[in-house]
Amino acid sequence: MIPPAHSDAVARWLAQLKGTRGASPHTIKAYGQDLRGFLAFIAQHRGGEIGGLAELVSLPLADMRAWMAHARANGLSARSLARALSAVKGFLAWVADGVADGPTGGAGRADASAALSARSPKHRRKLPRPLSEEGARDMLAAVGDFAAEPWIAARDTAVVTLLYGSGLRISEALSLTGADHPLPQVLRITGKGGKTRLVPTLPATQAAVAEYARLCPFDLGQRDAPLFRGARGGPLNARLIALAMQRTRAALGLPPSATPHALRHSFATHLLAAGGDLRAIQELLGHASLATTEAYTAVDTARLMQVYNAAHPRARG
Repeated sequence: MIPPAHSDAVARWLAQLKGTRGASPHTIKAYGQDLRGFLAFIAQHRGGEIGGLAELVSLPLADMRAWMAHARANGLSARSLARALSAVKGFLAWVADGVADGPTGGAGRADASAALSARSPKHRRKLPRPLSEEGARDMLAAVGDFAAEPWIAARDTAVVTLLYGSGLRISEALSLTGADHPLPQVLRITGKGGKTRLVPTLPATQAAVAEYARLCPFDLGQRDAPLFRGARGGPLNARLIALAMQRTRAALGLPPSATPHALRHSFATHLLAAGGDLRAIQELLGHASLATTEAYTAVDTARLMQVYNAAHPRARG
C-alpha cells in the first residue's frame, strides 16, 4: 500500500507540472501511472516499510534496479520504462530539493544521488516514416475522392493540406477557429506544453481552406467556434481525417504508415531534403529540443543511402 504522504506528494508534483510547466493531460496521466506503479512496487519490495519521503528519496540504486527489472519482466518496453524512469527521477529530485517539505512528509534536502544515478534502458529510437514527395502530392489530390458530399471533400483536403503544408499536428489543425479564417499568411499555433509558435501558410493551403469555407453549410464566422466541422456542425473528430486517409492510401497503394501524423513528418523531411535549416525546422515544428528534430537528418541520410545503394554501380559488390 502506498503511504498517504507519498500519494499526496505525487499529487502536488503532478499539479505543479500541469500548472507551471504546461504538461498535457496525457503526460500527467502517464506520469501518474508510472509513479503509482513505482511506489506500489517499492512498498511491496520493502515489505511495506518505506517510511517518510526522506527515506523514499534515499532509496539505494539496488532498489531502483529491482523496480526496473520487475517492470521489464512484466512486459514494459524499453521506451516506456525510459519514460517511467524519467518521471520517477523528476519526482524524487523535486522531493529532495525540499519542495515537498511540509506536514505530509518533509524530505528537507535528502540525498537522492543513488536513485538519480539509475540509467535509462537503451532503446532504438523510431525514425519518422514520411511519405515520398509524390505520395504526399497524391494524398492531397485524392483524399476528398471518397467523401459523401463536396463540402466534406473540401474539408478533408483542407485539413491534410494544412498538415503537410505547415507541419501541424492534427490536434493543432483542428483547434483552429473562425478567428483564423480567412487563413492568414502566418498562423499562431499553441502546441504541446502550451508552447506558442508562428507557422507560415502556403497559398495552396489558404486556397484549400477558402474553398472549404465557401462550400461548408455551417456558419464559420463565430471567432471562438471550430473552423473545421463534422457532418452535423460540431467540432471535427480527428478520427474522421484518419479514416479518410486510410481509404485514400488503400486506393493509392501507399503504406499503412501514411497517417495524418506522417504528413507532419513529410513536411519536415522534405524541407530538410530541399536544404532547409535544422533550427528553422525545429521552430516550425515546435520541438522543445533540437535532438527531436535531428531525427529527420537520420531519415534524410537513410533515403540518400537507399538511393546510393540502388544506383551506384559498385554498391551491389
